[in-house]
Amino acid sequence: MNERVKILGVNVDSVTMAQAVERVEQLIAAKKNSIVATANAEMLLRATNDDELKNILNAAELVVPDGAGTVWAARHLGYEMPERVAGFDLVQELMKIAPSKGYKFFLFGSAPTIADKAKLKAEELYPNIEIVGTRNGYFTAADESEIIAQIKNSKPDILLAALGVPKQEKWLAAHKDELNVPVNIGVGGTFDVMAGVVKRAPKWMQRAKLEWLFRAMLQPSRASRLIALPKFVFKVVRSK
Repeated sequence: MNERVKILGVNVDSVTMAQAVERVEQLIAAKKNSIVATANAEMLLRATNDDELKNILNAAELVVPDGAGTVWAARHLGYEMPERVAGFDLVQELMKIAPSKGYKFFLFGSAPTIADKAKLKAEELYPNIEIVGTRNGYFTAADESEIIAQIKNSKPDILLAALGVPKQEKWLAAHKDELNVPVNIGVGGTFDVMAGVVKRAPKWMQRAKLEWLFRAMLQPSRASRLIALPKFVFKVVRSK
């Protein structure tokens, strides 16, 4: 097992990208109906006021450090955290090996047509990848049994849920045993980026840990969410 470090009450795995991919492969082999979470600063801050989310994260089989803030927090608290494991990049790494391993995906979430566009992009980038189904993220409680049946009957190895935090984590935790999918990952805006609807920060901004600033510039509606960053830093410093 990987070492886990506690950040604001949430256990985050101290892993490299390669170790995260290896762990997901182990979970697929174990067929355990597991949850993989991608913990950035905003998610960790939200968990301080949302016990249900915190409990889901602490019960998850893998929680990767998605975001420079998470890596900084671990190191500031005196833990070793080798690198950022961004959820988007983790998905791409898994899709890259999927054709040779026979892993099948189901894409669930985002606005209408986005998951379908993400599927087409994946098929272009990773020839012979098996995406066994898609479903947008607009639904009511009355639709849930139909969605669960669709996913279950498709028999994916990996379910990618893009419903936003904390809805995606709570939905997966509530239904994972019904879904009977080995690995369930909450992936936030991954489909939007794959579909070309949202641009990702240039590599130099990613390396400079400024991806959050790029997103704010591109989507001013997200600016209010940036308030979470100084709050997160303050809470981490105070918790030390």
